[in-house]
Amino acid sequence: MSREWDLPEKDVTPPEIGLSRRRMLRLLAVGGAGGLAAGAGLWWFSYQGSNEEVLGGGRFEGPAGDLYPGKLNPGFADGGRALTDEAEAARYTNFYEFSSFKWVWRQIEPFHPLPWTIAIAGMVARPRTYDIDDLVRTFPLEQRIYRHRCVEAWAMTVPWEGFPLADLIRNAEPLPGAKYVSFTSFYRPEEASQQKRESMPWPYTEGLTLGEATNQLAFIATGMYGHPLLKQHGAPIRLVVPWKYGFKSAKSIVRIELTDKKPTTFWNTLVPHEYGFEANVEPDVPHPRWSQASERLLGTGERVPSRYLNGYAEWVGSLYKV
Repeated sequence: MSREWDLPEKDVTPPEIGLSRRRMLRLLAVGGAGGLAAGAGLWWFSYQGSNEEVLGGGRFEGPAGDLYPGKLNPGFADGGRALTDEAEAARYTNFYEFSSFKWVWRQIEPFHPLPWTIAIAGMVARPRTYDIDDLVRTFPLEQRIYRHRCVEAWAMTVPWEGFPLADLIRNAEPLPGAKYVSFTSFYRPEEASQQKRESMPWPYTEGLTLGEATNQLAFIATGMYGHPLLKQHGAPIRLVVPWKYGFKSAKSIVRIELTDKKPTTFWNTLVPHEYGFEANVEPDVPHPRWSQASERLLGTGERVPSRYLNGYAEWVGSLYKV
C-alpha cells in the first residue's frame, strides 16, 4: 500500500543528475504529453529559483547574530570532502513539518523561529528552560565541519555552528538511572501545514542513548556557514549526529528530556521496519527500497561509496561493539 510519506529513490535524486533544463524543454517541445508536462512542472518548481531566493527565504534575525561565526574546532576542521555549496544545501532539504518534497525553502515563510525557548527536563537535577539567546551565550559557540548522510542516499558536507550536546547534558546533571535522551520538535499547525495531517504522529520526536548523546560528536547546532540556521535547516536550534542517518538529527527543538525508557520516535513509529531507532550509517545494510552502499553528493551529483558510521567509527565505533 502506498503511503503519503513513501518516496521512491528517484524522487530524492539531486537535480544535477536528473533531467537538465535544456533536455526537459526539448522533451516538452517534442512530446507534449500531459504526464510529461506535469513532471516538468514538478521538476521546475522543485529546483528553480535563484540562490538569493533560496537562501533569502529562510533567513531571519537570528539569536545572538554577533557571535557568528564560531571559532573553528581544529579537531573537526576537515570533513574529508569539499564543502557543499550553501545554496545547494538550502535548496534540497527535508523538513516534513512543511513539505514531503525537497522545496522546503518555498514553504517556510510562515514559520517564526523567534521568540523561542527550549526546556531541559526529565531525569536531571537541574531542569531549566532557556531562551534561545541566553542559550547561545551560555555555551560558547564553535564551528565544526561534518559530513551529513541522509537515509535517502544523498550527502553533503557542512560547517555547523553550535556546541557539544554533552555540555548541555552535563550542566543539567543527569540523575542515576537515566539511559536515554529524547528530543521534541515544535508543534505549530498554523505555521507548518503538514502538521495538520492527523495521520502523522506530530510533534516530531527523536532519541539517542545517553552514551550517544554524550559522545563528543553529538552537536547542538544553532548556525551553519557562519551565520544562524536558516529556517529550512531547523532554525533556531537542531541536533546534529553525523554518524547516523539525517532523520535522527531533529530540527527546531523545544524540549530535551532525559529518561530511563527508550523514547518513541517519529519515523520509527510510522515505519518501524524501515527506520530503526539506532539508524547508524551502515553501507552493508540496505534500506528495504534501495541500497545504502553509495551516496550522491549535493551540488555535483557525484556518486561515492558510503562509509561505515559515515566515516566516524574512530569516535563512536566503541558504542556499538558487542
